Amino acid sequence: MKEKPVSAGDDALPSSFIPHPSSLLFDGWRLAAVAIALLIVVPLTVVLSSLLSPEREEWGHLLEYVLPGLLANTFRLALGVGLGVTLLGVSLAWLTAACDFPGRRFFSWALLLPLAVPAYVTAFVYVALLDFTGPVQTWLREVAGGPVAVPPIRSAGGVIGVMSLALYPYVYLLARNAFLTQGCRALEAAQSLGYGRVAGFFKVALPMARPWIMGGLMLALMETLADFGTVAVFNYDTFTTAIYKTWFGLFSLQGASQLASVLILLVFALIAAEQLSRRRLRYTQAGRHSRADRIVLSGTAGWLSAAYAALVLAVGFVLPVWQLGVWTAQVAAQDFDARYLDFLWHSLLLGGLAAAITAAAALVLAYARRQRRDAFTQIATRVATLGYAVPGPVLAVGIVIPLAWFDRQLAFLAKDWLGMETGLLLQGTLLAMLPAYLTRFLAVGYNPVDSAMQRITRSVDEAARTFGVSGLAMLRRVHLPMLRGGLLSAAALVFVDVMKEMPITLMTRPFGWDTLAVRIFEMTSEGEWERAALPAVALVLAGLLPIALLVRQSERA
Repeated sequence: MKEKPVSAGDDALPSSFIPHPSSLLFDGWRLAAVAIALLIVVPLTVVLSSLLSPEREEWGHLLEYVLPGLLANTFRLALGVGLGVTLLGVSLAWLTAACDFPGRRFFSWALLLPLAVPAYVTAFVYVALLDFTGPVQTWLREVAGGPVAVPPIRSAGGVIGVMSLALYPYVYLLARNAFLTQGCRALEAAQSLGYGRVAGFFKVALPMARPWIMGGLMLALMETLADFGTVAVFNYDTFTTAIYKTWFGLFSLQGASQLASVLILLVFALIAAEQLSRRRLRYTQAGRHSRADRIVLSGTAGWLSAAYAALVLAVGFVLPVWQLGVWTAQVAAQDFDARYLDFLWHSLLLGGLAAAITAAAALVLAYARRQRRDAFTQIATRVATLGYAVPGPVLAVGIVIPLAWFDRQLAFLAKDWLGMETGLLLQGTLLAMLPAYLTRFLAVGYNPVDSAMQRITRSVDEAARTFGVSGLAMLRRVHLPMLRGGLLSAAALVFVDVMKEMPITLMTRPFGWDTLAVRIFEMTSEGEWERAALPAVALVLAGLLPIALLVRQSERA
């Protein structure tokens, strides 16, 4: 069967087209897309296979003593963070997109800054400040002359509050784009039907923005389920901390795999529930508005809006960064030594290698999708970009198990054939870390590359062919120069995410191969908050890079 030719402006995928099996075997672009997709399929299959052969003793212990508490904690955390990021993100998005108040232009981009601070950094700052022995409670006891009843920061409320402050920009960014797109025309339509501004917001504007809000909420919930560092700082047990303790505390990789399988089922259930919730809904665009269309908030309303935005920015970014700066100034002289150069070098090396590999894989996927628009290639591309929904500990378990099996097979062969002991050749090396990073962050790198690829029209390809340029030569000489911006954005985003990533690095790194994120984990585990500040400042500075890219992209839009 021959493929249906695709015209220059044809972006539709023939739903009934299925390529002939022989064409799949000998097509390089399809094979490349399938090979990359296997990177996500293999670890998930390994993890989920533990459900098919459960060990009764371990499952009995997990079901009776571990899973009930983990499920309750995870549900409480997801519900609380979901409500928190939705409230903060939607309210701030509406204020900066649809209203005009003092400082609106500044807050419209500054409210993204909490994304630059890893959630686990914000967590240890607030635990250090608000714990019983911290400066805030100590000062309150001195002022009151005795004990003061203060809600404990190491609680479900504490971790929910910190994660809401760290993750609300996901909802804010997407919801703001939605409100900018629909403008105040939706409110005007609602008012023509007899609704006031408040009722019109809830009846019309908010429902129209639901896809964007749900998209941001899903990202925040994925980060919540995947989080390890923040919940570890608060000693709040979730699946990620339980996987780590089972693996490195009880030395049971099988038990960790079984917990990981339950977590991945929860993630897939969350994705399915979100898709079903809007399956029958349809949305349209109401038009873009200008400054003159915004609701002018003057007097008390305007200053209260500015105060609200300033308060969220202060507690989510300014206060943590200021405190990190104070601690860094106190300990830098005696704590900074050659070890930090190693931490920085390891972080930069991992980030650079992962960014290069991920950008290259994203380019292959995007180009395969452009060249082969059949259903098989489209499915392979989507599967390959599902890794961002998979928590880091799950990927660590799913990759280490097959690597451990492969190491054992190599050891047996070396002993039988060569009579020598090989030890671990793959496990505990960069060969275990980089595939996990690629799987986890391929979606982050793929989106900007694919967006740049979509802007290259088919007429460019046709013009290149008239000059005798085709195949890989066209990719190298025509497409790559036009994709430079998308590739750089993809590499920058992946670079920063890998530098901040904690569970994969912590669980798969070579022995003694510490990074800035691992250093923060070790120092916070020992309550050495001040000594964790120096590597945290380095990560915050690196985290400002994607914020700058987002602001630049927003200004261009």
